[in-house]
Amino acid sequence: MDNKKDWNLDLSKYIKQGEPSQVEKTKTWETAIGLQEVDKLKPSKYLIETAKEHIEGIINIEEAKTRIDEYYEVQDSRKKIEKENEEADKVSVRIAEILSEKAFNFSPTELLNIHRRLFKDIFDGAGAYRDYNITKKEWVLDGDTVTYASFQTIKETLEYDFEQEKTFSYKNLSLDESIKHLCLFTSNIWQVHPFCEGNTRTTAVFIIKYLRTFGFNINDEIFANNSWYFRNSLVRANYKNFQKNIFEDTSFLEKFFYNLLTNANNELKNRDTYIGNIQSAKSNNLKDNNCTLEEQAIINILKNNPSTTQEEISRQINKSLRTVKTYTAQMQKKGLIERKNGKKNGEWIVNAKNYT
Repeated sequence: MDNKKDWNLDLSKYIKQGEPSQVEKTKTWETAIGLQEVDKLKPSKYLIETAKEHIEGIINIEEAKTRIDEYYEVQDSRKKIEKENEEADKVSVRIAEILSEKAFNFSPTELLNIHRRLFKDIFDGAGAYRDYNITKKEWVLDGDTVTYASFQTIKETLEYDFEQEKTFSYKNLSLDESIKHLCLFTSNIWQVHPFCEGNTRTTAVFIIKYLRTFGFNINDEIFANNSWYFRNSLVRANYKNFQKNIFEDTSFLEKFFYNLLTNANNELKNRDTYIGNIQSAKSNNLKDNNCTLEEQAIINILKNNPSTTQEEISRQINKSLRTVKTYTAQMQKKGLIERKNGKKNGEWIVNAKNYT
């Protein structure tokens, strides 16, 4: 049994049997550890034991981070043996810390700050834009590379992408339209590749935090189990080769986001992203969906707990109670949800016939 399966099994018991707070912490750790697969890094057993103590409430996240730092303050002989685990462990606990925080600022500065916090004392230049041009040979591209932004244009390009997203309105867009746009924004900032290393993990953490501003709680097994697919999807979304008749294809990333936001079960297979797979460009499984991005966030909440009150929804999606009442009224008119057994002791029903 490989190490990835080991840690999944160790933590999965808290999902099945734990208290709500333990479930939430477990999902955060699953995401944090799973993202290390992007760079083929695996956690140590010590990190898993530390994560379990945090999940159980024995230590807080700051104590967990301190433990991991102190664990690697050892003699050189042991560092050589465990070097491949050190980056995975330190970055995992730092991701868990960032995802446990409510604070977020939608700006390139936030992206820089996340990179600095994740890779301080791990990479030279943590929290700074790269000052040279890069290429990366990709298996999925038969050894070719994505064309990344020139280092001279990183700051201006990111500022442009962020400003475009900040002024974009998701109001009244269908879920499919919203997902396509979110994929475009995500692939654009990743294509800039502003940092020397750690771009995919930094992008993932930023996007998770950003999606939370829409009311989504993105701490789940999609990132944990499919982080390598996530990276390959970003590669395909930014690659074109006119001679081979290959063009940018966001369909893989759209499938990933669809699973992420709706708990759909689209197959996310890395081999499908390979450019030699002639069927891959036609693998878009998005469906027409009769809801908006905000409504999808509410549907996720109600599917998880049909007894959730409008006040609780308001707190979870960070919208006013008045706004939530408007949303739920509209959703009932559209047939997405309905209320059973009255206001006080009733529950919400998500209508499967109108929701895919």
